[in-house]
Amino acid sequence: MPGRLRVAILVSGEGTTLEGLVTRWKATDAPIEVVLVLADRPGIGALDRARRLALPVELVARRSLAPAEFARVLTDRLRAHGAELVILAGFLSILPPSWVETWKGRALNVHPSLLPRYGGKGMHGAKVHAAVLAAGERETGVTVHLVTGDVDAGPTLEQRRMPVEAQDTPETLRARLAPLELEALDSVVRRFAQGDLPLPYR
Repeated sequence: MPGRLRVAILVSGEGTTLEGLVTRWKATDAPIEVVLVLADRPGIGALDRARRLALPVELVARRSLAPAEFARVLTDRLRAHGAELVILAGFLSILPPSWVETWKGRALNVHPSLLPRYGGKGMHGAKVHAAVLAAGERETGVTVHLVTGDVDAGPTLEQRRMPVEAQDTPETLRARLAPLELEALDSVVRRFAQGDLPLPYR
């Protein structure tokens, strides 16, 4: 589709973010085409969701490959499908430095806190929300950032904020943040598609 931003989405879990993004883009005829959904493990819900949405699907099993080979195969598959921008949507594999360098400026991640707070190695999912609550924070949120060699330390592209309620638990924070994750990712990808954010090598 000429003029459309060609996006690949990397997944490891149930694929709710994947489905939410694709549903938004289809409903608004956004200038975005999902050219590949790539999973790092078999049998996950995201693969079923992608197939139901009639999206191209591939599996690259992380456990069977050394880091350098994993990086090479990922890049080969992304390039074969013509991906211009890569979205990490709950992708749990650590991306090797060579992959990060190859896709510098073209890979996005969403983190469930207001980075730089509560980010870094080992901080994901419920651990983030538990840390927010333990610190007595009055607000939390989500951050969409570029992927770099330092975990959760890439340039911030967008944040969405939300108050922490007295009765919140890690589970309720996660549920209330989910719509904000979609909104922030959707907004950032559209900014790339419209040329408001620079995309290297396009």
